[in-house]
Parts: sequence; C-alpha cells; structure tokens
Amino acid sequence: MVSITLPDGNVRRFEQPVSGKELAASIGPGLAKAALAIRINGEMKDLATRIDKDANVSIVTGKDADALELLRHDAAHVMAQAVQELYPGTQITFGPAIENGFYYDFVREEPFTPEDFERIEQRMREIVDRDLPIRREVWSREDAIRHFQDKGEKYKAEHVETLPRDVEISVYKQGDNWLDLCTGPHLDSTGKLGKAFKVMKVSGAYWRGDARNQMLQRLYGTAWFDQKQLQAYLTQIEEAEKRDHRRLGKEMNLFHLQEEGPGMVFWHPKGWTLYRTLERYMRRRLDDGGYLEVKTPQLLDRSLWEASGHWEKFREHMFVTETEDDRVFALKPMNCPGHVQIFRQGLKSYRDLPLRMAEFGACHRYEPSGALHGIMRVRSFVQDDAHIFCLEDDIESESIRFCDLLRTIYKDLGFPEFSVKFSDRPPVRAGSDEVWDKAEDALKRACKAAGIDYTLNPGEGAFYGPKLEFVLRDAIGRDWQCGTLQVDFVLPERLDANYIGEDGHRHRPAMLHRAILGTFERFIGILIENFAGKFPLWLSPVQAVVTTITSEGDAYAAEVGAALREAGLRCEIDLRNEKINYKVREHSLAKVPVIIAVGKREAAEKTVSIRRLGSDKQESLALEAAVHRLREEAQPPV
Repeated sequence: MVSITLPDGNVRRFEQPVSGKELAASIGPGLAKAALAIRINGEMKDLATRIDKDANVSIVTGKDADALELLRHDAAHVMAQAVQELYPGTQITFGPAIENGFYYDFVREEPFTPEDFERIEQRMREIVDRDLPIRREVWSREDAIRHFQDKGEKYKAEHVETLPRDVEISVYKQGDNWLDLCTGPHLDSTGKLGKAFKVMKVSGAYWRGDARNQMLQRLYGTAWFDQKQLQAYLTQIEEAEKRDHRRLGKEMNLFHLQEEGPGMVFWHPKGWTLYRTLERYMRRRLDDGGYLEVKTPQLLDRSLWEASGHWEKFREHMFVTETEDDRVFALKPMNCPGHVQIFRQGLKSYRDLPLRMAEFGACHRYEPSGALHGIMRVRSFVQDDAHIFCLEDDIESESIRFCDLLRTIYKDLGFPEFSVKFSDRPPVRAGSDEVWDKAEDALKRACKAAGIDYTLNPGEGAFYGPKLEFVLRDAIGRDWQCGTLQVDFVLPERLDANYIGEDGHRHRPAMLHRAILGTFERFIGILIENFAGKFPLWLSPVQAVVTTITSEGDAYAAEVGAALREAGLRCEIDLRNEKINYKVREHSLAKVPVIIAVGKREAAEKTVSIRRLGSDKQESLALEAAVHRLREEAQPPV
C-alpha cells in the first residue's frame, strides 16, 4: 500500500507503486492533460517516475513558478536534436535552462549565422509535431562512454569519464534516434513543449569555461508557454535594445569605456553632472537620516584583509600590489574593514550607539573580462555604502529606519515598487553556525518588524552574514537587484570592535552593512535604461537648451540663458547657423527635456517658446514666468 499526500491534505492510497501520470489521471482528466511533472517530497521528477513509498506529492503544471525552467530545458534538448539533424557531425556538450531562456553549446566546423536560426526553429517545430516520447534510462558508465565515443561525441565521453564513480548515469531519449546525457527532469513528450520558442543569438564559449580549452558555439534561445508570452518578451527585448545604456550614453555624450581601462568608466562632463546630481541627492538624504560621512583609504595592507577574512574568501577578486620593501597591499573591494578601523578609534559607549557611518567609497574588484557590461558591470566603482554599529536590541528599529529611507529614495528615483530576497548562509563563510543562526534570526525578526515580505534565496549571503536584497522593477518589466541590508556579527569579532556597555564591560556591536543604490555606476546605467534617457528635469544633465530661430535672436538667447542659470538651471545656448528643426531634432536625440526657441519676435516681446521632449506642441510664455516655472519643476525631491 502506497499513501500519497496531496497539497490540499487529501491522502490517496494505491495497492501498488503508481507513476506521476497515473496519479494525475486518478485525480481528474483536466489535471492529467495539464500535468508536466511531479514533485515528490519537494523534488521535481518526470511524470513517468513511479512512487513506491509514502510521500508528499504535487502535480506540476504550467501555473507553477518553476515549470518554465522545465519547459526551457526541454526546448534546449529539442534545439540540440534539430541542430544535429540539420548539420550532421555537430557535437553537443551542455544545454541548461537559464533566466528567460536556454542555451546549448555545440562543436561544429562551420559558424552558425542568423540565417541558420529560422531553419533550426522550423526543424524544432517539426520535432514538436512528431510528439516523440521522452524516456529516461540509466546506463552503466562503460556503456555511456562507448556510446558517445562511437557517435563521435568526444566531449560527452570525456564528461562521463570525469564523473564521480558513485554518480548515476542517466540519459534522456527523444524518440528512438536521439538522446543526451542528462539528470532531468523532462516533459514526457516533445509535443508538450509547444511552439512558443525562438533562437535568439550565437556566441562563443570555452569547453568547461576554461580559456585553455576548445572554443564552442553557444546558441541561445527563449521559450514560453504561449505565443502571447513569447511576443511580450520579444517586445521587451526590442525595447531594451532601444534603451541600452551604452548606446544612449554615447548619443547623450555621458561616458565612454576603452580597452586601456577595462571596466573603468570615463565620465564626460554631462555624465559627471548626472553623477554629481545623484550624489548630492543621496548625500542630503543621508545627512537627514542621521549618517556621518567618512572617507577611508583605497589601498590597505594585506594584514587587514587577512584579519577581516577577505584575503581568504575574496582574494581572487582583489587587485594586489607589492612595494620595494616587500609589503603587499590590496585595493579595497569593499569599505567595511576601513569603517571598523574608524569605529575602533577611541572608546565607544553604548550611549554612542547606533553609529551610522556612510561613505561614497571607491572600490575595485577584478571581474572576468567576459562579465564586464558597459557601466552595469565594472571593475572600478563607487558604493553608496554605510555601516550601522548598534546594540543587538537596535537591529529591528535600525532595519525599519533603513527600509523607510530606502523606500522613499527608490520612489524619488522612479521605482515605487520593489521586492525582497532573503539570502542565507553560503557554503564558504566565516563564523560558527551559532553566530549565523543568531544573525539570520535577527534579520528575519527585522523583516517582520518592518513589514517586509521576502522570498528565500538559499546560500547567497555574504561570507560574513545573511542579507536582504532589494530588487527593483523597471519601466519595461526587468528586475534589478540594487540595495542590500546585512546583519554581521563576524567582522566586529574578527577586527576586535567593541563598546562599553551599561554594565561597564566590553561588548561586540552588531554591524549592519547597507546600501541603497548599490553602486553609482550600475545604478546610473539602470536609470538611463529605465527612463530611456528621458530623465526627470531635476536629474537631467542638461535641463534646458536655448536655441535661436535666426541670428537676430542671438543677444536675447544669451539673456534667456543667463536668467535660467541664475535661477539654478543647467542650461546650454545653441547659436549655430542651422535650421531650427535640425537643432530641435539634435537636442531631442540628446534627450534634453526642455528646448527653448527664441527669435526676433520673442526678443521684442520678452517671451520664449517652450517645447518639451517627446511633444510637438509649443507653449509661449513670458520670460519671467518661464524661468519661475522651470525653476520650480527642477527642484530635487524633498
């Protein structure tokens, strides 16, 4: 007798082992049709898996959050089969599901081109129409190696040879003529995949991710449950390309990057104006929030990084230099050890806590060249970093205070909603399990006190403590992880930070690591893409351009520009001998929010003609009224 407990608490009993497919059918024909897989005691399995002992079981359908990953894994296999049918002799390697899609790495003499994509998609649709059964088989190591060697799949054979001896070797067959090494799970037939997929692009990838190995061709694709979802995603991709911060950064003359400084941003005057405007806003908010700003060295001796644990846990990401007297220094990858050094200067009392220490700290981390991406992923960056040294009893109140600050800043910057992930202890970490238990419990209590709902992000905490990750959603539906809040009992212990308690004895403070933007570089990239370069007036690098209709308006244009600048607006004057429509188009491309046109008539009447970015309408106002209105509109949020 096998007892199966369903999610609603109902228990079904069977005289003998039952497959997931049979279980779904016993519940109802609708569920049997919708079933994609099963989850046995929380672990997803194929529908064909037989349940031979008492278990908690749920049926996975397209409504489940992780069903899309299952679908995309199947799409990767169907794409691999299509490629090998179309291009005999092509070898396959690995093909996982990834965020928003899947990929597969191939070994092929000829390079794939975009012209191949439609052929591959068409063959994939044919494979779906064949409705091939997908079956899992367990093979011996020897049989698997022999099979792949006989097929000329040397990479697959090599992979099997390197697997631990106790690993079960499973393959998945699609029909009778195609298979791949895989742990699964998978759908029970290719027909279940549907046709809402698309091959997106090709790139290079090294075998096993090692640059010393063979270069492979990686085909990327995306897959969804229906055409509507697919089209929505493709539309999002198209819109994302229009908003790409690298393209807009060039068009708006904000910044550039070059090979001599990989992962380092060259800020142009307009980009630096944007940067400083954001920095001024953040500094004012931190001042109002009770933070004390500090500045710590960028280069610190190896001994401090060893004491903090970064040398052991983070060394591969650090830039290191050695002096003639054999001292080893590292550019700081983060600010926290330096802040602890400031805290340790002089005796601290419990009455001095909480101490909120902020720094716009310039940091450097070695990111692999393949991971660099515009100003979103760089090697040199500035964090809006702060550390709160407090009593353990203050963790909840300080967390609430921080979340309130973060919430209002995100709203001011155009992100009224965010979600939160709770990242708990990683496999490689410092501190005992007891310390981690205390830190995780404290952070969970703080979430509850702050009214924050979160989803669990297992194993992704910092090496010194658990953290909350604040995720923004932009104008086209993409998610960006920006802010963090971390509870740390490890660094105060390792770096000997203490305060004198009410009892007259020394105690370790709790240390809250927190950031709101994350890094200025990445957040500015996010802002560029969120607003498509059309910043709110207070944030725009150039808030207005005064341009002449004819040269007869030159003197008045200078007068208008001077009035706007005196009112505190960032204004440029365009006196070029070009047609007004040409100049309007050019400034619109540069995303200037306000274009003010003046000519002989405006000079005589002391008026201006105002055109807003994205609008064909013009408004005529008296100069004084226009200056007053724009000055009010350009005020930063309070």
